Amino acid sequence: MERKQEVLKAIVKHFIQTAEPVGSQTILVSYNFSVSPATIRNDMASLEKEGLIFQPHTSAGRIPTEEAYRVYIEDQDEYDSAKILAINVLKKAQDEYKTQKIKNRVYDAVELIARATDNVSFATLPDNNRTFYLGLANVLRQPEFLHDSIRASQVVEVLEKNDYFVSLLKKLKLEKEVKIFIGKDNILEQIQSCGLMVAPYNIDGYKGFFGILGPIRMNYPFNKVILEEVQKLLQI
Repeated sequence: MERKQEVLKAIVKHFIQTAEPVGSQTILVSYNFSVSPATIRNDMASLEKEGLIFQPHTSAGRIPTEEAYRVYIEDQDEYDSAKILAINVLKKAQDEYKTQKIKNRVYDAVELIARATDNVSFATLPDNNRTFYLGLANVLRQPEFLHDSIRASQVVEVLEKNDYFVSLLKKLKLEKEVKIFIGKDNILEQIQSCGLMVAPYNIDGYKGFFGILGPIRMNYPFNKVILEEVQKLLQI
């Protein structure tokens, strides 16, 4: 009787996962029954007589009836094993949802900075080593870059091939203040013709950096205030 109940549970589980009828061979192999195929077929025939499974089509496997589901949901062992899985899946979903919400806040921050400063605004994303940026066209329209294609391409390269850029940002060990790099002070040779302003963010334990990249003649006091105010918004 116990084995037959296990066979029924296997049929129900298979149908829940696949929405497909299941045959005796699949049950035997997939659910590790140490009996012969004939034994499984006999158990399935008995379950069918009891009205717990049925054959939807000729030569098809079997699927559970409503009564089979009633039997299945009364099995406490299934709830014990399902609890562990459900908690783990829910925790993963919560983490992914939280990360996405924080990423959305970072995206919004970058959008605000780009609109307010007419420079490139950027931020590292909280779950990987990528940099999200906006406003590249703002910078490329500036005279310094409009008439110097090499200088313009170097800025694009830093932003698009940014693994090294991100690793350097992490090494800056910024506290809370906005850090300013002008010309030769810059952390990358390719942007020594630029001004770079960087600040850290910490949103619910998710840490990263955001900032501004633009011509060396950018309005540093104005941009510094913009970054400080956006930093406050990110912490809310």
